[in-house]
Amino acid sequence: MSQDLTCDPVQFAQELIRKPSVTPVDAGALDVLQTHLEGLGFNCTRYPFGDNEDRVDNLYARLGTTAPNFCFAGHTDVVPVGDTAKWESDPFEAALKNGELVGRGAADMKGAIAAFVAAMTNLLETGWQPKGSISFLITGDEEGPAVNGTDKLLKAIIAAGETIDHCLVGEPTNPDALGDMIKNGRRGSLNAKLTVKGQQGHVAYPHRAKNPVPVLMDLLTRLLAWHLDDGNEFFQPSNLEVTSIDVANTAHNVIAETARAMFNIRFNTEHRGDDLKAHIKALVEDVAAANDIVIEADLRVTGEAFLTDPDSFTDTLQQAVQDVTGRRPELSTSGGTSDARYITHYAPVAEFGLVGATMHQVNERVAVSDIYTLTEIYTQVLKRYFA
Repeated sequence: MSQDLTCDPVQFAQELIRKPSVTPVDAGALDVLQTHLEGLGFNCTRYPFGDNEDRVDNLYARLGTTAPNFCFAGHTDVVPVGDTAKWESDPFEAALKNGELVGRGAADMKGAIAAFVAAMTNLLETGWQPKGSISFLITGDEEGPAVNGTDKLLKAIIAAGETIDHCLVGEPTNPDALGDMIKNGRRGSLNAKLTVKGQQGHVAYPHRAKNPVPVLMDLLTRLLAWHLDDGNEFFQPSNLEVTSIDVANTAHNVIAETARAMFNIRFNTEHRGDDLKAHIKALVEDVAAANDIVIEADLRVTGEAFLTDPDSFTDTLQQAVQDVTGRRPELSTSGGTSDARYITHYAPVAEFGLVGATMHQVNERVAVSDIYTLTEIYTQVLKRYFA
């Protein structure tokens, strides 16, 4: 794509990156986007949720009033920069170096937002009009707790009468090269905190104490022996990973009062979160009863597994990528979670963006050529979708 464009995606990405929108602070990033969209005739509405330091700003913008409504979803918030001394340039300078755009959010995901804005803007400037509507669903709370972001934003716009027919999320889905992968599903995630409450005592008099450590070890051993599943046609096997074991005891001659552990389950569509929680609770109750000890389990499902079945929508996305790159991307459900876990309840959703190799890292970067190529891909997506 020629860089002589009405809306240059690299320049627009730089504008967004220069707003230091470390979650949940917006820092003006949504203002940049809203100003541009309003100039194109979009009807824009801001949806702030939360109070004080938890306050998050969100944006829904729509061009057109008829169906189908093709929605681009994403986030302008970014993760903290880490050690600034290790950056080659200021993380929010949006420097261009050796054919790359360097800055926090370049890959995840201000570069993709800029590419979609540019694709749509440049199409509209040619006189092209969608046979339906185009909308933006942009949050400032994807990298944070995700409490005051996409979930609440979707509920608010649906309550206001909006309908989304299909949604494309601009997450950096490509592992190595642009055109590798489209995400048409995601695994669910369950976070667990276990607390075993015993009785502190002297190691020489164990009968006067109640050691929580062996009980916790027994419980974790049973959990790790749990065969969740073997995966299925679209998903890898679910996995349970212990992420922390903590007794907070520095004395050799003291039996601690409390032992804690944390684990996470990334699960596929063979499970529902409530079923996993029920199994864990039953196991906890069994171990607690067998040892006459109190065990507390804080279990939270942060997202259910979902799949957008391969259909004309995913084919449209794959074909657009193939038209531009010559490669047909794989449909995949690998990796972590995204805000698509909320969108799937309202519309078929898939994800495609830039290469994510450096996201969340020091010196996050993307190839400038990839931003232009992604703009071409998004252009083809819009043309094909509304054809």
